[in-house]
Amino acid sequence: MAIDYSLYLIADAEFASGRDLVPLIEAAVKGGVTIVQLRAKDFPFRDFIELGRRAAAVLKKHRIPLLINDRVDIAMACGAAGVHLGQEDMPPALARKALAKGKLVGISVNTPEEARDAEHQGADYVGAGPAYATATVRTDLPVLGPEGIRRIKDAVRIPVVAIGGITDRNARVVREAGAAGVAVVSAILGAADAETAARLIKKSMRGLAP
Repeated sequence: MAIDYSLYLIADAEFASGRDLVPLIEAAVKGGVTIVQLRAKDFPFRDFIELGRRAAAVLKKHRIPLLINDRVDIAMACGAAGVHLGQEDMPPALARKALAKGKLVGISVNTPEEARDAEHQGADYVGAGPAYATATVRTDLPVLGPEGIRRIKDAVRIPVVAIGGITDRNARVVREAGAAGVAVVSAILGAADAETAARLIKKSMRGLAP
């Protein structure tokens, strides 16, 4: 199945500001989000599963894939389309063995070398960042900018999703640098209207191939 990574929502419970995350996800999808990663690092196991199942049910109606951040067990329990892993998480080869055939595995990278290693280990795509400075995730990693995104894109054959500081003002720039899509957290979840925010980012990329 071909995956549209063009507008990738990282639905982080921390940034929902106490609001129910599932309606925010659905609103963002109505605004043009094409794939969703669910992140709830501080949730107890059962609460995370319940949130994942609710999100999966909503996204199934819209035929949008759901990925789970870090937790292969949660992804399996809620029937998600796959997982997204960090450099310190389960190796992608092990995640691939645990998941059912055909599930997606994405890896966070900051360098071409990490991207090549992720591809070698069987990742379906990489999330490259931070593309720009961001307060969403505390990190000491160097900011890539469009040129850094391009270097990572040129290093691998799998799709590259740019993440970090993406807004409607710079989404097109990183797409033009070769990113298959842009991953967004606060620009959508922190907006007063998630649907409108997603639509603005999507509009900023109009005319570029997914």
